[in-house]
Amino acid sequence: MADDPASTDRAKRSDHSPWNWLLLLPLIATLLVLPLFNRVSPDLAGIPFFYWYQLAAIGIGVACTLIVYRMTRR
Repeated sequence: MADDPASTDRAKRSDHSPWNWLLLLPLIATLLVLPLFNRVSPDLAGIPFFYWYQLAAIGIGVACTLIVYRMTRR
């Protein structure tokens, strides 16, 4: 068993993909609090910017996570 070259090789890590950088997009977008959220307009169907942007950020986060998952799975 010790002579088996497959057992001595280190397992390849899957967390070194450049696709993982895409996961920073929703994080940075929601951390830009003052310059981005300190306003009411533009409103969307009467909903102030702060609320509809937070809901859109959830969708962006889900989309980014799905893309990274699909591109990095084996």
